Amino acid sequence: MAQSEDRNKADDSRDARDLRTRQDGAVSADVAAFLRQVAAAPKTAPGGGRGRLIFAMDATASRRATWDEAQRIQADMFATTAGLGGLDIQLVFFRGLGECRASNWVSDGRALQRLMRQVDCVGGHTQIERVLNHTLAESRDQKVNALVYIGDCLEEDPDDIANRAGDLGLQGVPIFAFQEGRDPAAEACFREVARLTRGAYCAFDRSSAAVLRELLSAVAAYAAGGLKALEAYGRDAGSSEVRLLIGQLR
Repeated sequence: MAQSEDRNKADDSRDARDLRTRQDGAVSADVAAFLRQVAAAPKTAPGGGRGRLIFAMDATASRRATWDEAQRIQADMFATTAGLGGLDIQLVFFRGLGECRASNWVSDGRALQRLMRQVDCVGGHTQIERVLNHTLAESRDQKVNALVYIGDCLEEDPDDIANRAGDLGLQGVPIFAFQEGRDPAAEACFREVARLTRGAYCAFDRSSAAVLRELLSAVAAYAAGGLKALEAYGRDAGSSEVRLLIGQLR
């Protein structure tokens, strides 16, 4: 990924979508598993400057149907972190025939929302390995506290992706993978990259949008300032999921 060009072209972006189909009991089980995994992730130390989080999305045509809702959820997750320690965000997306782009680093949710509004979904294959390669390059340049990835399918060699994820694990960059739908190949791969990086995996449906929003916001707060920032977020959010997350991280 040519960073000098790609970072400045997120405004050329086009599409993607949101979060999909499961029964309430299955969703609750996934939330609990996700929180246990986050609790085991490498601890983010506060006081080390602004956190840096890469937010990566599959913007291929299969995600078009729920993209508008995804924009709202994914932008909201950063709007609450302004006073929690500071967070710089980079938007990365792929779509079409080999297009994979990264924005400049932005420091507030509104800037991220403006970038996301310019992204439309275009048919093409997944490029998850390119996302991981880019994250590695960014982390070697300056510490990246976490990678959040949202996608629904897998059209690459999972062994290649696992190798890159292992490299990110050695760099101390946890991957928080959120799966839209239940494609089994994608699920197996997403679970593995989360395991290799000591991150977390979770699948969601549309009815889980509110829970997803809070968990994403919690991850953002954690990347911004560690446990102290997460506790500050939890006092405002007050959801049982966030309280459980805080309890496991203490």
